[in-house]
Amino acid sequence: MSIYRPQFHPDQLPAVVSRLLEELGEDTAREGLVDTPRRVAESLRFLTEGYELDPAEIVGDALFHEQYDDMVLVKDVNFFSLCEHHLLPFFGRAHVAYLPRGKVVGLSKVPRIVDAYAHRLQLQERMTREIAEGLQRVLEPDGVAVVVEARHLCMEMRGVEKQGSETVTSCMLGTFRDDQRTRSEFLELIRPNLRP
Repeated sequence: MSIYRPQFHPDQLPAVVSRLLEELGEDTAREGLVDTPRRVAESLRFLTEGYELDPAEIVGDALFHEQYDDMVLVKDVNFFSLCEHHLLPFFGRAHVAYLPRGKVVGLSKVPRIVDAYAHRLQLQERMTREIAEGLQRVLEPDGVAVVVEARHLCMEMRGVEKQGSETVTSCMLGTFRDDQRTRSEFLELIRPNLRP
């Protein structure tokens, strides 16, 4: 599977940000904004660095042969992302589980995979599926489950302006999709984290 990698010219982004500020009626020469184009460019590059990251490369040699076939769950993986519709942040927690098939992954790799997909212009629904499919592809487990809970500033700061509302998305693959008991065990383990 090929990964889309946008091409940035290092000198163009600050100029684009400067032009945007001017279009908003700002004076880019005033003290508070003189360095803003550079800072925004650096911030956007950081927040979209996930395009350069591939789960297989993230995992690298941190796959270990282990005859463990019960659920592995990493809860409360905090993330920040940018909504592709308004370029406003959404943020929250991801809960990621997999059922190993002879291989386990170093635990720190799961949050790094979450960040790889969060650090792109995203939809929460797509990000949830990409995390699950990325782990499935790299680990080849019996199943993967991902639940993402997030708050979207495009809903809280503008539009319907509903502060504090959360969106919950899930993606179940393999045994988590096919076996109700496995899916229920996963959901029960993360239930204390899900708000009523």
